[in-house]
Amino acid sequence: MSKEHPKVFISYSWEEDAHQQWVREFADRLLADGIDATIDQYDASFGDRLPHFMEQSITTADYVLIICTPLYKKKADNRKGGVGYEGHIITEELYSKGNERKFIPVVRKGSFDAAMPTFLAGKLGIDLTDTIHFENNYKDLITTIYGVKKKPEIGRVPSYVSRSAPQLSPSSLDEPIHILGIITDEVTVPRMDGTRGCALYKIPFRLSKSPSSLWVNIFLSTWNSPPRFTTMHRPGIASVYRDKIILDGTTIEEVRDYHRETLVLCVNIANEKEQSIIAEEKRRRELEENRKNQHYTNVASIADDIKF
Repeated sequence: MSKEHPKVFISYSWEEDAHQQWVREFADRLLADGIDATIDQYDASFGDRLPHFMEQSITTADYVLIICTPLYKKKADNRKGGVGYEGHIITEELYSKGNERKFIPVVRKGSFDAAMPTFLAGKLGIDLTDTIHFENNYKDLITTIYGVKKKPEIGRVPSYVSRSAPQLSPSSLDEPIHILGIITDEVTVPRMDGTRGCALYKIPFRLSKSPSSLWVNIFLSTWNSPPRFTTMHRPGIASVYRDKIILDGTTIEEVRDYHRETLVLCVNIANEKEQSIIAEEKRRRELEENRKNQHYTNVASIADDIKF
């Protein structure tokens, strides 16, 4: 990859004119920032064979930026049109080369769960759905493409380390996520100033490991609408940050009496659904690979009998 001008291909679905314009302006900004962005609106000409254009663009790119929307997900999951064809190429490269970081989801519309196709399940993506965080997230994407993201130096061990989560052994990395306990040092203090909700506060829970974005989306969706809950359930107060679940707007008594069972239920459902999605994608990839192998075996067998 040329650090001076990294090459990226933008994969997206043809939708309404406003979306086409957004994608074109996104490509314009990448080009202005020194990135060699390939997009069909600029780089495909009349008479080109589009499948060849897609294959070459994806294969030769340093990065593939996948503009995710609910319609893109629908087309990709159903393997419809150009998006479906690109999905085949991307899935094949992910399966055969394992180059995960080459393919970056860029969420343009909807939530991660509603916009990201199944073949991207669990991948960390860039959220460009709102103007508030757009600039910071865009800059994060650019530093990733240029390979200049910097990690701070390792500091001293904090005084409260004995109360932190235990280190994970390699054998535990594939285990389902579970809640280790409440991080008491990070529980906030209620305001108690007479305003609405002043007696409520923030309570963080340590997870056994940091979950994937897919897991987070499933957990939050389940918390907001769990299959069973108490009359004291509070939708919308849960968030996930790294290896923490945070309930912002409750009390320790409510956790003990009401929220604990719902938390465990939502974690278990997130574990099960995430594994189900990953397993289904693996099965689909294997079926597709078998289909291709059978096709080429059949072609080779018949070709041997064709004499010229």
